[in-house]
Amino acid sequence: MGKKMSMMMVEQDWLGLARKAIAGESITREEALSVIRADDDEVLAIMDAAFRVRKHFYGKKVKLNLIINAKSGLCPEDCGYCSQSRVADTPVTKYPLLEKGVLVDGARKAMEMQVGTYCIVASGRGPTNRELNQVIEAVEEIKSTMPMKICACLGILSEEQAKRLKEAGVDRYNHNLNTSADHYSHITSTHTYEDRIETVETAKYAGMSPCSGVIIGMGESDEQLVDVAFALRDIDADSIPVNFLNAIPGTPLEKLSNLDPRRCLKALALFRFVCPTKEIRASGGREINLRSMQVLALYAANSVFVGDYLTTEGQEASADHAMIEDIGFEIERCAL
Repeated sequence: MGKKMSMMMVEQDWLGLARKAIAGESITREEALSVIRADDDEVLAIMDAAFRVRKHFYGKKVKLNLIINAKSGLCPEDCGYCSQSRVADTPVTKYPLLEKGVLVDGARKAMEMQVGTYCIVASGRGPTNRELNQVIEAVEEIKSTMPMKICACLGILSEEQAKRLKEAGVDRYNHNLNTSADHYSHITSTHTYEDRIETVETAKYAGMSPCSGVIIGMGESDEQLVDVAFALRDIDADSIPVNFLNAIPGTPLEKLSNLDPRRCLKALALFRFVCPTKEIRASGGREINLRSMQVLALYAANSVFVGDYLTTEGQEASADHAMIEDIGFEIERCAL
């Protein structure tokens, strides 16, 4: 009887977090830490509680996103997780920014895959004027011919560049915080955490929806993971990509492999509880880190990428469509 009562009390704790989140009450740091540190036996109870929050705000709809790697390699930054970084010894194909027609064709492909948000991503510290003009021309054509949300991820922006992207029709701008402020210097040295915050604020000021997320598994502590979750809440990111480190050979973080599916699921639940009304996206690395438990991610996340990532392969879009159908959820066909 005592053990049964103890299990009921633990389950009630997770449901209590769900009730707080639905009521608009912020969970505490201690409660957030309890999620990521929970025993693996609690994973299903935690996901059940996270699903109650997700269902309250988003029902059973799943937003689909597609990335086009608009410019590959050629990056002067030294981000330890990235195969396109100047310090990475990887066989990444290098090419300048794709022409307008290729970017537009990518959007058409996204439409065929039932994608609502098309993400134009370019390597580098920030766009040149020529690159910005190419992206703007493509965005203007896409927005005039397709009912699609456009997200751009071009690096650090000036206020004028952000304004031009917004005027062209870019709906959302992505610039991930990636990790906590006090862990950031362990990941890169060519820009700062504060640079990241400033770029998110610049995009917001221009009127674009801020998209900013995290990469889990880069050697951060539980406390640092909680720190970045609350930081993303504080900057009011509308969309939060939760990436799971794909430790690519030839990158400085190639030897890190400390994730398992249960921790990944608890992390998704953590972000749902901390940022209950926001789009939580199961993002890069989900296939190799969640593996056979990918479908459970949708109980906390309401958004996924389909197709390939920047330099790594994802699973077939048809497999994602089937996963969504099998769980009884539905694709949100228009993200506007």
